[in-house]
Amino acid sequence: MGEAEIARIAAEAAQAYADPDAFLAANPDINYDDSFPIPLGEWVVVGSLPDTVLFQADRYDELFQGIVASFGPEVAFTIKPRQLAKVEPLKALNSIQVQMSSLYPEKGGYVLVNFSEPLDDALQCVLVYTCDLPRMLALSVEVGILAAPAYEALRAERAS
Repeated sequence: MGEAEIARIAAEAAQAYADPDAFLAANPDINYDDSFPIPLGEWVVVGSLPDTVLFQADRYDELFQGIVASFGPEVAFTIKPRQLAKVEPLKALNSIQVQMSSLYPEKGGYVLVNFSEPLDDALQCVLVYTCDLPRMLALSVEVGILAAPAYEALRAERAS
């Protein structure tokens, strides 16, 4: 995502956090109500992320299928989504992370990051350049959106 698009989303989210009622009145097309488990500003951020950045699924093979599709046929992956269908979640996530780390070496590869509270699917992640991860995590903390590298989070969860 470009800086202009990030700034636009941040401005809209700030408005939604500051005055949810006014924001909803000015944006009647926003499908949000108080029963949602996340604040309106966070809803704006999650809803504004393109499907080349935000990935949602119930299983890791489905999540990886969405990632592969977002890159298009010109990017070759060494693993296929179907290979992850019957693999234990931690191993599947490790395979995905190893694959993503090898792409775009100029930026240090990608990190799959759990992002926000999953709404309709069990898994909700964003892809972030490794070099941008510290900034992304700091901004997430600043605005109160849950974010953690997916593999490390699942590994820590399994260890406890």
